[in-house]
Amino acid sequence: MNYIPFEDYKRKWIFTHQSMPVAEEDRAEIKPMSEDRGAQAWRDFVSKQSPTPDHFGKGDWAIMSSVWEIEDNWMNPWEEEADLPESVTAFFNMEDNGVVYFCYDKNNVIETRWGTFRKYWKNFLFYDDKPLLISKKKKEVAMFEQSGVVKLGKRP
Repeated sequence: MNYIPFEDYKRKWIFTHQSMPVAEEDRAEIKPMSEDRGAQAWRDFVSKQSPTPDHFGKGDWAIMSSVWEIEDNWMNPWEEEADLPESVTAFFNMEDNGVVYFCYDKNNVIETRWGTFRKYWKNFLFYDDKPLLISKKKKEVAMFEQSGVVKLGKRP
């Protein structure tokens, strides 16, 4: 099984919180991966050796300064109830139906569509401990840091 039922997702509250609920019909586009499938996506796109962003080390592309091209602030728009920062939208430059992965760690990866992520980006960032937004078919990547900085770059 590639996905777990939304109702069984341990962090589903970030999408059902009363202050920012995701519309019921949009929840079908938020697909938490099973641990096995999430771990495979993490190995394929993020790291073969590190289970979380805090453990990135030698050999992980995410710590290479050459990967990151742009830095911007995501925290102010989040707090101001604004849209996803234009820098992120422009950098990814995707159709709304493009598949993206939002990767918290090896065992917590969500597959969604670009349009769904853009619409509900604030929900995804309730946990902001360096999650990665990765395009499935492109090299674009974003890392959201607790400091409020989003780094944009391209995976090698």
